[in-house]
Amino acid sequence: MQNDSEQIRALIERWAQAVHHGLIDTVVADHAEDIVMFDVPPPYDGVRGAEAYREVWPAFFEWQAQGAVFDIEELEVTAGQDVAFAHALVRCGTEEELGARPGFRLRLTFGLRKEADSWVVAHEHHSFPDLSGPDSQSQGESQVRAGHAPEG
Repeated sequence: MQNDSEQIRALIERWAQAVHHGLIDTVVADHAEDIVMFDVPPPYDGVRGAEAYREVWPAFFEWQAQGAVFDIEELEVTAGQDVAFAHALVRCGTEEELGARPGFRLRLTFGLRKEADSWVVAHEHHSFPDLSGPDSQSQGESQVRAGHAPEG
C-alpha cells in the first residue's frame, strides 16, 4: 500500500499525463469541487470551482496539440495527516522554445486535502518566471495567455 506522499505523487503524475494527452476528465478528476487555480493567463484573480476549472483547459489543449510538451521534471511532495502540498518544475513549450531557453520551466504548486480517505487537489498555482526584457515571454507562453484571454 502506498503512503500519503506516494499517493499524492501518483495523483500528480496521472494529472500531468492527462494534461499532456488532453484528457479533460482525468485532468479534472481528483480535484475538489471548490478548487481554486491561479494560472498564467487571466483571470488573475483565479479560477474557482470544478466547472470553471474544466472550462479553462480546452484552449491549452489546442495550443499543446501544435507540438508543445508538458513533462514533469522535478516533483516534491510534503504530506501531513489531512493536508499536503507539492511543487513541480515542468517542461512546457514547443521544442523550439525550449531549445532557445533550455532552463525555462513552468512552476506548479499544489495544495491538497484528504476527503473521505482520498487526496484531492484544492489549490493549483501555475507560473512562469518573470524574465524582464523584450523577450520576456516565450511564444508558447504568449499563446497560452492569448488562448485564455477573455473575449472582448
